Amino acid sequence: MKKLSIAILLASASLLFAEDGREIMQKVKDRPDGDTRTSSMEMKLINKNGSTRIRKISSYAMDVGADVKTIMFFQYPNDVKGTGFLTFNYDDINKEDDKWLYLPAMKKTRRISGKSSKTDYFMGSDFTYDDIGKRNIDEDTHKLLREESANGFDYYVIESTPNKDGEIFTKKIVWVRKDCFIAEKVEYYDKMGKLHRKLQASDIKQVDGFWTVGKMEMQNVQTGHATELNFTDPKYNVKLDSKMFSVNKLERGL
Repeated sequence: MKKLSIAILLASASLLFAEDGREIMQKVKDRPDGDTRTSSMEMKLINKNGSTRIRKISSYAMDVGADVKTIMFFQYPNDVKGTGFLTFNYDDINKEDDKWLYLPAMKKTRRISGKSSKTDYFMGSDFTYDDIGKRNIDEDTHKLLREESANGFDYYVIESTPNKDGEIFTKKIVWVRKDCFIAEKVEYYDKMGKLHRKLQASDIKQVDGFWTVGKMEMQNVQTGHATELNFTDPKYNVKLDSKMFSVNKLERGL
C-alpha cells in the first residue's frame, strides 16, 4: 500500500511539473508586446574562422486577434536588397502557418512549406524559418526541470520536446527569466541527443514599458557557424496599415 501511495505521489508530481512547464511557456508567449511592433535589425553571419557578413533588415509586425502577421525587408547589401519575408502565425495549432520568401533576383515568391520551415535555415543564418516565427506552445510538451539563479537573475529551466516528428531538434532546454518571462537561453539537441545549437538573448531592457531583447545570438556548436541579430530603434503600438502584410507588398518592397 505504501509503495502504491509513493507511486501515485510521484505520478502526480510529474503531472504537476508538466502543467507548470506549460503555464510558464504560456506566460512567455503572452508577454505584452503591443498590438504592433517595428524595428531595424542587423544580421551578422559569422563563420568558424571568424569572418563576418552583415545584412540589414526592417521588420514590422501586427497582432490580428490571437494571430500575428510579420513582414521583413532586407535593405543591405545589394545582393540581398529587396528580399522579403512574410509570415502569418496562427494561434490555432491545427492551422499551418503561412510563410513566403520573395527573391528579387529571380522575381519569384517562394511558399515555405511546413516541413521546410522547421528544418531549412533562413537566408544562410543559423535560425530556421520556424525560429523566426512564433511556435505554438502546444507543438511541444513542456516540463519544469528546476529553478536556478545566475548572474543576479532567477530562472525557470524548462525541457520542451516536440509532439510530432520532422523537427530539427528532439528536445530543447529553455532558461526563462522570472522577472520578465523572456527565454534568455535555449539549447537545442539533435536526434542523437547531442547539443546542436545554442541561443543566447542579451541586452534585455524595457522600451516604452515593454520588455525588449536587444541582441540574439544563435550558435551552431557542431559547425562553428553563428548568427547575431542586433535590434535597434524598437517601437510599439505604431500605426501600421494592415494591407502591408500581403504578398503584393512583399513583392513591391518598401
